[in-house]
Amino acid sequence: MANAERSGRPAEAFGATAVGSTRTPSRAPLRMACLALWLIVAALAARQVTVVLGTPRGERLTDLETWVGPNGVLHVKGSLYDSTRFTGTPFGGLVLKPLTRSAEQALGWGWTFGTLLLVVALGLIAARALPQPVSRRTALLAAPVAISLLMLSLPVRNTLWLGQTSIIPVLLVLLGCFAAHGQRTSGLLIGVAAALQPTLLLFTPLLWFTGRRRAALATGVTFAACTGLAWAAMPHDSHRYWVHHMAGAGLGGPADDLANQSLHGALLRLGLNGPLEVALFLILGAAVAVLALRRAVRCFRDGRLLLAVAITGCAAIVVSPTAWQHQLLWVLLAVAGRVGRRARDRYVWPVAVVLVMTLPSRMLLPDMPSLDPLRTNLVLVAALAAATAVPFLSRTSPHYQSPIPTEYAPAVPARFRHIPLAPFLGRVLTRPNLLLELLLIRVTYAAYSQVRLAATGGTISAGRAEAEENGRQILGLERALHIDIEHWANHTVVTIDWLRDLCDFYYASLHFIAPLTVLALLYWRRPADYRWARSALGIATLLALVGFWLYPLAPPRLMPTLGYIDTVHGVQDFSQPDYGTLTALTNQYAAMPSLHFGWSLWCGLVVAVLARRWWIRALGLLHPLCTASAIVATANHWVLDAVGGALVVGAGFGLVYVLTGPRTPTADPRQESRAAKACTGRSTNSV
Repeated sequence: MANAERSGRPAEAFGATAVGSTRTPSRAPLRMACLALWLIVAALAARQVTVVLGTPRGERLTDLETWVGPNGVLHVKGSLYDSTRFTGTPFGGLVLKPLTRSAEQALGWGWTFGTLLLVVALGLIAARALPQPVSRRTALLAAPVAISLLMLSLPVRNTLWLGQTSIIPVLLVLLGCFAAHGQRTSGLLIGVAAALQPTLLLFTPLLWFTGRRRAALATGVTFAACTGLAWAAMPHDSHRYWVHHMAGAGLGGPADDLANQSLHGALLRLGLNGPLEVALFLILGAAVAVLALRRAVRCFRDGRLLLAVAITGCAAIVVSPTAWQHQLLWVLLAVAGRVGRRARDRYVWPVAVVLVMTLPSRMLLPDMPSLDPLRTNLVLVAALAAATAVPFLSRTSPHYQSPIPTEYAPAVPARFRHIPLAPFLGRVLTRPNLLLELLLIRVTYAAYSQVRLAATGGTISAGRAEAEENGRQILGLERALHIDIEHWANHTVVTIDWLRDLCDFYYASLHFIAPLTVLALLYWRRPADYRWARSALGIATLLALVGFWLYPLAPPRLMPTLGYIDTVHGVQDFSQPDYGTLTALTNQYAAMPSLHFGWSLWCGLVVAVLARRWWIRALGLLHPLCTASAIVATANHWVLDAVGGALVVGAGFGLVYVLTGPRTPTADPRQESRAAKACTGRSTNSV
């Protein structure tokens, strides 16, 4: 496979860097970027070692200790599968048994460092297997980027934490496909990988239909020999694994467990069971295998060998009876595929794959019952998409190397000499990809929620004393400035029912509705201004998170003895550190700066700048004034919290100006719409 005759490129030895004839960037910045990435790799490796080895002995490398510990299954003379804790094949147990004593002695540092070395080797091979030609920049940066993504991925982190061996089959397949000299050696390595993970036998038809028939035969013979050897040495275990457990089904936990991301596990979670589920699994699995192999063969003949391997590996995940988290690394390799004819669409697939493989599913999808089937099978969906549905571009496509470029507005001269600091972030006239925007917004909000909660040590009660002391400081400063109107406003509103209800509604409802509505309208009607406004909002939110972390602040409603009335959440029990179940949902001490006011001010400024009718501008500016009144009257913020919100929003717009320069004015929003359509049709007209 490494010497693929029909791959569209000459044979290459492992380790050779093929550099395309594209323009060569400056060497000094490129070397600095490469050095920075390798430092990131070193930092990630050190962090993984620290996390694993800093955990008590009984809580880390639990699977490895289950195998080789004093009472591990590899010490027991009976069956490996008596307790279902050992999930490997009988051949895997046969290979590991002689290594039990050495693994026991290297149960900490040795095993962890050995796994990290395997990850580094995997990243190096994957980087060298990228479709040619590649630029000098890609050739130098691909390896550290690949290794960093591998170390951040959930499968590798899970492997390091549990002490699993699931990286070895993936590495053997990549070695057989891209590093082995000769078809027999290639087939030998892939056959051993299949003996350790049986569904990797899918690589046999891939080799056969791509003309690598000696490698395919060697794979089958090696798998049969390894399995036969294990059967001869451990007939009882082999019968239990292949017959009783149906090639490993039910080992390591219930097959319907959320960690099992195979098609079999998804069908069980949907409520199917018995012969109907087995028949449906076999039919769907066969269909996926056929479709995936057809796609993989086309990719192989097109010269996209790494993508062909990734597609076949994703199909192996889908058709496996059990595919636990540490066995899902094949999906990350599919990031090598290119999707989208336009430059704005090019990053959707890799970003989606990286997010799915590095973040928990609850961060990517809201916790809604209607989304449970998708959220609990998110990695399976990604594997299915990569294997059967994602329209990867062929190397013969004119858009493979040169996507339809993004249309930029002409630069506007700035008043200051060195602005913009990042001219490559110029004003784009066309709207960004919607799916990518939704992904980033969802991940950003999930991270925002996590940081808010973590700002006081992960619980509301952890920072209560400091937050209340800071609250007294804010109140003292407001009294010195004669702006301490919170108590008067709160008790005035409480006595007027309709006004109290209006303030409660305004506080609770428009905080998210207004910014999302403005973003949606900008995305649809003013795409050239959408990125400018969205970037300012993102920077302001990031700065606010820093404020939450550095200065936890109790709002007036959570200050004991001061007499404030919480009109939104009701009467609070100050004897309970968490103040009831509602306030336990998020960090109630993330009050400075006020994002309620900050986001409303952002809405007002954007509307005031972009709206063409005076009354719309007036309504836009009225929104932050109403929000400020609501947050103070409901005792949810101090007046100075609103000042802090205004400061971070101002800083957000200011940083966008410094980075990208002045915003280019547009005479008519309809011109932007025409420019977007023209850019989509590859027109060269400018607004």
